[in-house]
Amino acid sequence: MPKFSANLSMLFTEVAFLERFDAAARAGFKGVEYLFPYDYEKERLVEKLQNNRLAQVLHNLPAGNWAAGERGIACLPDRVSEFQEGVGRAIEYAAALGCKRVNCLAGIAPKGVDAGRIHETFVSNLRFAADRLAEAGIRLLVEPINTRDMPGFYLNTTKQALSIIGEVGHSNLALQYDVYHMQVMEGDLARTIEANLDIIAHIQVADNPGRNEPGTGEINYPFLFQFLDRVGYAGWVGCEYNPRTTTSAGLGWVAPYLKG
Repeated sequence: MPKFSANLSMLFTEVAFLERFDAAARAGFKGVEYLFPYDYEKERLVEKLQNNRLAQVLHNLPAGNWAAGERGIACLPDRVSEFQEGVGRAIEYAAALGCKRVNCLAGIAPKGVDAGRIHETFVSNLRFAADRLAEAGIRLLVEPINTRDMPGFYLNTTKQALSIIGEVGHSNLALQYDVYHMQVMEGDLARTIEANLDIIAHIQVADNPGRNEPGTGEINYPFLFQFLDRVGYAGWVGCEYNPRTTTSAGLGWVAPYLKG
């Protein structure tokens, strides 16, 4: 049976961020993830995790000015020093939180910059991060994101991600497979997951269209969850979707799994 983590950047937003840990635990989740921990003291986050017996499943590397529209800096040639400093900061937080997976958002490709330079920057930054994170016992992930929701994002398909992972050539780099994004970009979900099971270290879910709860759109999630069991996926499945109403009202789809 898949094990589900609540993405606190998108779920339980009816309450303040630190209260979402309590809400997730009450709903039956055993793990949580979210975009970034850096606005909060590590000690406070650790307290919320421990008090609720929650695992910190995932967070992202620092990704630039998110409020201003930046979506990562890993592919930006003029931000390499900032990226490297962010790796150190992510390690500090992940180590304190017991988080074993950190995701790297590639960023939006800068206009007017040679495509080869952008590519080389991204590959070099991933090598640096994979090496540093490996020393700390933390897995580095990369995530393709669809071009409809995030125009200009540098990493868009499974094929591109696998090519870059191969070029980086580091055993500590793996794939974060977001079912929603990949349904938009390429479909063929089950076969893609099975073919790349050895390199997928985290899965995230939402339905399409709308990016709402599984079961509200075109993706056959009951089949997909059974399929994950059948092929032996043992990682977490992150619930990264926009609730149609309140979070609690939309948890019916996951309730049987949380009770298991």
